[in-house]
Amino acid sequence: MSGLTRGSVAVVGAAESDLGQVAPGTTPVDLMAQATRRALDDCGLKLSDIDGVFTNASQLRMPTLSLCEYLGIAPRYQDGTGIGGSSFMTHVQHAMLAIEHGLCEVALVAYGSTQRTVSRAAASPREFNPYESPYKPFLPASAYALAASRHMHQFGTTREHLAEVAVAARQWALMNPVAWEKEPLSIEQVLGARMVSYPLTVRDCCLVTDGGGAIILTSAARARTLRQKPAFVLGVGEHLSHMSISSMPDLTVTGAARSGAIAYAMAGLSAKDVNTAQVYDAFTINTILFLEDLGFCPKGEGGRFIAGGGIAPGGVLPVNTSGGGLSYCHPGMYGLLVLIEAIRQVRGDAGARQVQGCDVALAHGNGGVLSSQVTVLFGSEATV
Repeated sequence: MSGLTRGSVAVVGAAESDLGQVAPGTTPVDLMAQATRRALDDCGLKLSDIDGVFTNASQLRMPTLSLCEYLGIAPRYQDGTGIGGSSFMTHVQHAMLAIEHGLCEVALVAYGSTQRTVSRAAASPREFNPYESPYKPFLPASAYALAASRHMHQFGTTREHLAEVAVAARQWALMNPVAWEKEPLSIEQVLGARMVSYPLTVRDCCLVTDGGGAIILTSAARARTLRQKPAFVLGVGEHLSHMSISSMPDLTVTGAARSGAIAYAMAGLSAKDVNTAQVYDAFTINTILFLEDLGFCPKGEGGRFIAGGGIAPGGVLPVNTSGGGLSYCHPGMYGLLVLIEAIRQVRGDAGARQVQGCDVALAHGNGGVLSSQVTVLFGSEATV
């Protein structure tokens, strides 16, 4: 994107809120504030240092106002852009612009959701679509099922390939102490689970949890003076292709093909330079589509790329090392948690699931029904 300078800004603090199912009466803003405090503790900054606030939340009408009031701060700059689960990748881009142009010095990106406690339907109300609603689709699962069915028909992808995505995510989750799922998962269990929207069973679908997170960004110069190793923002790209699945130009090609290309160009990198990919896996088909569109394998080869543990621990590419939305957590708009795992991998503090020699991590966000795609590349000090 014009105006952005590679590596000029870095993430210096990152933290989750409590995850899973929170106590009744807990609000999304409670979780945002909890994660904010933890992220500040992570980097050694104070609440008074924050002068830029970026957030979005489906349960809040005016999320930046709600969060700033709760925290008792009056930032110089704020942004409540909402494009679904990829909003927070876009917030990284906007925070980078704001810091580069002197609109703020320390930016907070935060999110919180209590969708499991209050019910997903209450947390994410649906708009009426005259072209789809009369047919009573089970959204968003039916939309992603269309993409999966088309990919299977066009490229020979199998239900077993989809199941391998869920199994790999679970293997990573078993190394994450805060992951929701704690039991091993087999391909047979995925295939035999309750069908939700063919070809997707319940194990092909993301979790429904409460939770949230926060990250703190500042200039590269200031980042180098703080407590944690910085995760430098090397590249960002976004692309919006449609709102409704019935308007998606091609069910097997997502906007990640464009957003990834923009991010790679800004970073001066390609897929072969990426040590780990964290992609928004709301459904198993997502991971296959995004690995293809982001250049890790040719179009149509995603299923075969992940087969045999290709993205599991010990595979050719570590993908969704937290356990992803399929096994770690999925509090509605999951994109901020994707960012947090990529940041931890670049900093080298992901514990048992740490990817060795991780200098470049990709975080890819998805919003709507494969509608908004935003890609962020993070790098260690060795990359700038």
